[in-house]
Amino acid sequence: MIVNVPKNKQLILFDGVCNLCNSSVLYVIKRDKKDTFLFAPLQSKIGEQIIEDFNVDTSKTDSILLYNPLTHKIYSKSTAALRVSKSLTFPVKVLSVFSIIPAFIRNWVYDFIAKNRYRWYGKKDACMIPTPELKAKFLD
Repeated sequence: MIVNVPKNKQLILFDGVCNLCNSSVLYVIKRDKKDTFLFAPLQSKIGEQIIEDFNVDTSKTDSILLYNPLTHKIYSKSTAALRVSKSLTFPVKVLSVFSIIPAFIRNWVYDFIAKNRYRWYGKKDACMIPTPELKAKFLD
């Protein structure tokens, strides 16, 4: 059982050492006007717990997971990204129309970007440490 995630929130698990992922988290925070999302690195205790509880193969999914505690479901790759975009402000929420494209096509594009993200955007030595103002949005 996954604890510490309020039922009225969704948890975005991200690669805490990836510069693209960290920038994406900050992008989502700025556009999450309904305060829907909480965040945690995949490398955190709760990230490891969710990976274990859902038997996520981290060799195939290592950049984003979206956990909904209300339904106890997890979403990955392009489906997770599109579900996040649907909850954000205009014009980003319009991206959710790409959900009509079959997942295997969306995930091919997603996997291509994910595979190259360190080369294109760089990598940190350690997970992002949120500022004091953002600390409440992050779970350990």
